[in-house]
Amino acid sequence: MQTTAIVAKFEELFKKEPLISRAPGRVNIIGEHTDYNDGFVLPASVDKEMVFAIALNGTDTVNAFALDLNEQDSFKLDSIVPTEGWINYIKGVVAETAKKGLEPQGFDVVFAGDVPLGAGMSSSAALECGLATGLNKLFNGDLSKLDIVLASQMSEHNYAGVKCGIMDQFASTYGQTNKVIKLDCRTKEYEYHTLDITGHKLVLCNTNVTHSLASSEYNTRREQCEAGVEVIKKKYPEIINLRDVTVEMMKEFEGEMDQVIYNRCSYVVEENDRLEKACEFMDKGDLVNLGKMIYGSHEGLSKKYEVSCPELDFLVEQTLDDDSVLGARMMGGGFGGCTINLVKEDAVDAFIDRMTKAYKDGMGKDMLAYVVVIGPGARTEEAVEA
Repeated sequence: MQTTAIVAKFEELFKKEPLISRAPGRVNIIGEHTDYNDGFVLPASVDKEMVFAIALNGTDTVNAFALDLNEQDSFKLDSIVPTEGWINYIKGVVAETAKKGLEPQGFDVVFAGDVPLGAGMSSSAALECGLATGLNKLFNGDLSKLDIVLASQMSEHNYAGVKCGIMDQFASTYGQTNKVIKLDCRTKEYEYHTLDITGHKLVLCNTNVTHSLASSEYNTRREQCEAGVEVIKKKYPEIINLRDVTVEMMKEFEGEMDQVIYNRCSYVVEENDRLEKACEFMDKGDLVNLGKMIYGSHEGLSKKYEVSCPELDFLVEQTLDDDSVLGARMMGGGFGGCTINLVKEDAVDAFIDRMTKAYKDGMGKDMLAYVVVIGPGARTEEAVEA
């Protein structure tokens, strides 16, 4: 991300030197639709980020400039109410960090980013966590990383109106170079696993489609999982939710519950199992078997959980006979967005060219590709001269 342009714009507008804060977008290696079932996820922060130049202004007003949009907006600290547009995210972070004990003061901010919008890389979490991290430093606060995560999540809930889980903000704040985070969505406990993909790259293939099914089907999946848990509880009353169900236990209920409900629940149980195995394979440096877990995740998401779409399935199918690809799957909520692909480094350019052409020929649509590197999470730094 080109920080110098952001600093230059800030100094032009506000005639002072800013503090810099930044936070990355994220990928999720495996563990999809497990979060609201109290399961595990395996995200990592990447080298696409939101960058902020900020400084106190000695007033009761926040002045914000969105460099990518070339738009400016302001609001007073004593009247923060949700509105439309990007300024809502700024308001949300100020309001929710204040609830965590941060004493808000008037400030000026210029921000921009290179996290692709609508690609499932969580540009909104990068915005929230990057600003919250910067304000914590600017206001001499003592918010912990978890405070920043929770405040950012609540700003998404209460201002953007999206009832997201904790994964995106957690990955953006806690990310480390070459590490993935195994996050327990029930307890918020986490551990790092090294993902050494030397000789390989993570390539995201963006379908450039968003199907309107996503939000309504998301709620339906939650209800279906809960319905399955009620059936399982009759035999295993100690079960709280699908997180507590083993693969062997789940098999006992085939034919005992509605087939669609069974498919939904067995996918979640199997995905948690695949994630545990994926961590073991990463620890051994076994990328081939890690790739098999990634493929298994897509198969389950497409066939059992049914949150894929023709475009995502097409992109994954194109990799199956490609020896340069170790694993591929849809990433995110589904019905559009990106596939994540583990590709041999020396074949990346050819892979992108082939996939772009195949997608255009097969689906009549343009595909965008992003090569991402696992990098550090949210942080602040002093501005260098532009």
